[in-house]
Parts: sequence; C-alpha cells; structure tokens
Amino acid sequence: MRSPKAVRIKDALLDVMEGLMHKTTEARASEDAESSFKKSLTKKQREHIKFKYFRKGVVGVNVDSSVWLYSLSLGKEELLNKVSKKNKAVKDIRFRIGSVA
Repeated sequence: MRSPKAVRIKDALLDVMEGLMHKTTEARASEDAESSFKKSLTKKQREHIKFKYFRKGVVGVNVDSSVWLYSLSLGKEELLNKVSKKNKAVKDIRFRIGSVA
C-alpha cells in the first residue's frame, strides 16, 4: 500500500511536468506568431517595430514613434490579414509606442 505522501509527490511531479509542457507550447506559439508577423512587414517597417508578446491570439508590438504608430494603424487590417494567412492563431495586433532597441 502506498503512503499518502508518495501519492502527493507523484501528483506534484505530474503538475510540474504539465506546467512545463504548457510553457513550452506557449513559447513555440509566440515564436511562430513573431515569425509570421515579421514576414508580413516590409524591411522599413521592421526597423521601427519590436515584437513584445503573443497572448490569446493578440500580437503586441512596440513602435518607435507616433508617426509609425499612425502609419501601421492605418494599415492594420491589411497587415492582420497577411499575418492571419500565415498563422491562423493570430486574431489581433496591438501597437504602442515604446522601445524598439
């Protein structure tokens, strides 16, 4: 007969392993979204943005100036369509002014 402690350790290890697998899957999805997003941009646009995150279908991007924020916002629907064709998981893009270094 197993001791209650042994069962708890087994459950804890399984929880940890599931958590690690989930994080690995999230990281892979983020890399895929970043790649799809960057491939959809022009070289000039890539110089002015920095991919920040991918969560729940939303790509978060920093833009280096208000001019580029406005320019990318005007073409957001077209850009979103390009990215979505490459990666079905991407549902929206959010731009904000921030560091791109």
